[in-house]
Amino acid sequence: MTEERLVIAARRWIGTPYVHQAATRGAGCDCLGLLRGLWRELLGDEPEPVPAYSMDWSEPQGEEQLWAAVQRHLRSKSPEDMAAGDVLLFRMRHGSVAKHLGLQASIAPKPTFIHAYSGMGSWKAR
Repeated sequence: MTEERLVIAARRWIGTPYVHQAATRGAGCDCLGLLRGLWRELLGDEPEPVPAYSMDWSEPQGEEQLWAAVQRHLRSKSPEDMAAGDVLLFRMRHGSVAKHLGLQASIAPKPTFIHAYSGMGSWKAR
C-alpha cells in the first residue's frame, strides 16, 4: 500500500462526526476509529479485537495502553524520517498518557494531519 493511497482514503473520512468508540466512515468515529476504519478499508480484518475504552484512555492509572497497542502493530520512526501516511501518536499534555492518534497528511510545505477530536463536530485535516 502506498502512502498516497492511505492519505486519499483518510481524506474520504473528513466530515465524519466524532463518536466515541465508533469506526464507520460517514456515520462516526473517534481517533482510534479513524485508523481502525482505514485498516479495514485497505488491509482487511483488524489485527486484534479492541476492548471498550474510556475517553481518558486509562490516564488516571497512568497505563500506556494505546502506546502498547501501537507498538504491537506499527514500527517507530525518527522525526526526520516522517512522511505522509505515517500514524501519529501523541500526548495531549506533558505528563499524560499517549492517547490521541492521527495520520500525517503532508509534510511540506505545510505539515498537516487528519484526526478525529471530541468537541469538533465534523472534523477536518489540521
